[in-house]
Amino acid sequence: MLTGKELILATKPFAKEIRWRSWYHTITTLLLLVGSILGGLFVNNIYTKILCSFSTAMLLSRFFIIFHDYQHHTILRNSFAANVIFTIFGIYMITPPNIWKRSHDHHHNHNAKLFSASIGSFPIMTKQKFMEASKNERMVYLAIRSPINMFFAYFTTFIFGMCISSFLSSPRRHWDSLVVLILHFSIGAFIWIEFGFLTFFLAFFLPFFLSQMLGAYLFYAQHNFPGVTFKKNVEWSYTNAALESSSYMELNPFMQWVTANIGYHHIHHLNSKIPFYRLPEAMAAIPELQEAKITTLKPSDIASCLRLKVWDAEQNKMIGFAEMEAAG
Repeated sequence: MLTGKELILATKPFAKEIRWRSWYHTITTLLLLVGSILGGLFVNNIYTKILCSFSTAMLLSRFFIIFHDYQHHTILRNSFAANVIFTIFGIYMITPPNIWKRSHDHHHNHNAKLFSASIGSFPIMTKQKFMEASKNERMVYLAIRSPINMFFAYFTTFIFGMCISSFLSSPRRHWDSLVVLILHFSIGAFIWIEFGFLTFFLAFFLPFFLSQMLGAYLFYAQHNFPGVTFKKNVEWSYTNAALESSSYMELNPFMQWVTANIGYHHIHHLNSKIPFYRLPEAMAAIPELQEAKITTLKPSDIASCLRLKVWDAEQNKMIGFAEMEAAG
């Protein structure tokens, strides 16, 4: 039974990029995305516009996860062309690459720590801390973890969190956040003026809204699910955090393609240098990775994840309001 460093070492053979595959997935997804956007803009048939709107949302989701791998230096490292492509995409996706990478790296290094800054993560309070918190602190905490926040992630997480909040916190350091926001609104305004509101809504607004809503929930459910564990900082270990505090999301083949295998999240957290297209290969080869904590996109599983509110140290699990009330 492999554990700790031995398990991480066992994943190293899969942490090798196959360059042509990286370019294949990047270019084909990019071409499909550009084609879908252009179809939404220039094809006048309403049913085609609607189809392109949803396909653009799915392709934005897929390309964002490929962008995420690039930001981890997992694929296409030291490629000037890839840097141009993904920098432009990060700007288009309202995700300034620098701030996103810093916050996401912090998340990987501190995932599942009870007493760590919730940079790049959904915050976690213990039941005791929640009960001792002020009304305002509780409201802010619950608002961030709310399904409403995930539903409106386009506004709350990306426009406000990634851009407005970061710029206001440090204008000199995060000046690019303001530039990204100005470019985003300028593109949207141009499409509205040149093509009309319906095209703006279907080709621009709705794809962003849907893809970022999906992304927000996926990120939440990958670390907030029945059976997840959180540890005090002194008890925390990188390997346990990957395997016990990151889920394996079972998806149908279409959604697995759309999400670029991000459902194999426990493996990604164990070794972020494994390219997304090799994660299933790693899981199939290493038995220890097959003992994952599972969730899905079934309504019942979504409800189970969203119901979780605070960490109960006595029961050693996440609980919801009903269990808090029952425990007194």
